[in-house]
Amino acid sequence: MLKNYGALPLAALIAASLLIPVGAPVRAQEMPHQRNEQKEEQRLIREVRHQLLLLPYYSVFDNLQYKVEGDKVTLYGQVVRPTLKSDAEAAVKTIEGVASVDNQIEVLPLSPNDDRIRRAVYRSIYFYAALSRYGMEAVPSIHIIVRNGNVTLEGVVDSEADKNLAALRANGVPNVFSVKNNLVVAK
Repeated sequence: MLKNYGALPLAALIAASLLIPVGAPVRAQEMPHQRNEQKEEQRLIREVRHQLLLLPYYSVFDNLQYKVEGDKVTLYGQVVRPTLKSDAEAAVKTIEGVASVDNQIEVLPLSPNDDRIRRAVYRSIYFYAALSRYGMEAVPSIHIIVRNGNVTLEGVVDSEADKNLAALRANGVPNVFSVKNNLVVAK
């Protein structure tokens, strides 16, 4: 009887030890491959961001966003100049590892009234002492998108108070119909 008990755990141990090596190489092959794909995607994300920030006519009145899925990049957002849309696509296409670019950037309609509102909202936000620090960068972190008198704020701020203050400042500008506050509070 003792012999059978001893044989059963030994057989189970042998069977278990045989299963481990078979499963381990498969996982080892999948893990580096997944890590390499993740590293490559992270590299592409950094490089796309870098190339978009370097565009010469990218300003506070434009909003460029993107999504990287494998080797495909999708561009989103709104721009004032049609050339910025094509420049963004051309810059991203030159990145090593990008196979295709889907350019869904919207060109905002030409409107002298929208241009006046853009400038007025810019002054209202960036010339206000509590928010002026956001305008110190080459491309300010609060983007002002105006379409037919409707303002959308995009970008990143340091606090919920700054987010609300920017929306209040934009809403106080004459001829603004509505303000949509899409600002994100940095963590």
